[in-house]
Amino acid sequence: MTAEQIEFSGWKKPVIGAQMLFVAFGALVLVPLLTGLNPNVALFTAGVGTLIFQLITRRQVPVFLASSFAFIAPIIYGTQTFGLPGTMCGLAAAGLLYAVLSGVIALRGPDIIDRFLPPLVTGPVIIVIGLNLAPVAVNMALGKTGDGAAVLVPMEKALIVSMLSLAVTIIASVFGRGLFRLIPIFCGIAAGYITALVMGLVTFQPIMDADWIGMPAFVFPQWNFQAILFMLPVAIAPAVEHIGDVVAISGVTGKNYVKKPGLHRTMLGDGIATTFAAMLGGPPNTTYSEVTGAVALTRAFNPAIMTWAAGTAIILSFVGKLGALLQTIPAPVMGGIMVLLFGAIASIGMGSLIRAKVDLMAARNLTIVAITLVFGIGGMVFNFGEFAIQGIGLSALVAILLNIVLPAKAGQDDGKENV
Repeated sequence: MTAEQIEFSGWKKPVIGAQMLFVAFGALVLVPLLTGLNPNVALFTAGVGTLIFQLITRRQVPVFLASSFAFIAPIIYGTQTFGLPGTMCGLAAAGLLYAVLSGVIALRGPDIIDRFLPPLVTGPVIIVIGLNLAPVAVNMALGKTGDGAAVLVPMEKALIVSMLSLAVTIIASVFGRGLFRLIPIFCGIAAGYITALVMGLVTFQPIMDADWIGMPAFVFPQWNFQAILFMLPVAIAPAVEHIGDVVAISGVTGKNYVKKPGLHRTMLGDGIATTFAAMLGGPPNTTYSEVTGAVALTRAFNPAIMTWAAGTAIILSFVGKLGALLQTIPAPVMGGIMVLLFGAIASIGMGSLIRAKVDLMAARNLTIVAITLVFGIGGMVFNFGEFAIQGIGLSALVAILLNIVLPAKAGQDDGKENV
């Protein structure tokens, strides 16, 4: 049965398109704000990335590409370790990995992903991604820098702002209706920002210094093989998540996008858009699930609406004062949001294990999950001469290898959902 579609014509298409961008806006700018990337660059690369995705998928899928939360921790670590240009090199390679996976899916079918990347592998990796940033969230909620090295806001004021941001986000997420339920992060940021403004924690000097119109501050990648080794395993979790996003939007519209235009095309669209973003200093792009919720709410299934959203994002990226405004958001506001966000990422990983009915009493499954978690959260490092792999990248690689090497005994769950 095909879901009922509402057709929009004339001036309504750009208006609905702007609304879709508004829904994605919270996460779209949240990732660059948390990782130190430029918000205007993120807007530009998301807009162009969406157009690239539409070109590859023959403009058949009503999605908007926005910043991927799965890369927040790797980007923060990467910029501290390899520098921003080196990190962009790793992210560009991650996008190319999507292209490789796209080719594998085209040749072997979507089931090949379930075979080598079951929830037993991806679940604990997603948990590691979320929990790795828990200290960063707490430090910023307390008014410190992400690493806790410096105090930016007195703790008493910081807690008021961060906990209010967190509370409003929770309320909008749990009790919100209509559009408000789709933008809980945006609501939390707005409430925290207003509170910080009243408490005198916001300075508008960056806005005054910024130009109204200007080129986004693009950053070009620099070759760094270590960054590539670090980023490639990280890309596995969002690649698998992409499959769920495509299935979700298919369910909303009543069309099977896994078959037409094909999962290999949607995966390739994500990958090329991510590599393009990295070439200019933007965060990786992914099919954004909140936009799927907005599509379900408005029943706006026409991909042309996402074209308008992409165009709006590109135009806004050249508004210098918009990026400056976003950068005036105090650390405690973001810290309060991050407490929920990073915990939610970890919870998604746990949920995937539960839904797949992974038996953690089975020695094989317990071994894979346990080692993945400890290596990832504990910061295990493997050195190979001048190269090293650690943290999230190491945990993902270890989970994949253990799943391949350890034999699945009779009666033990292999991490795939029972049908």
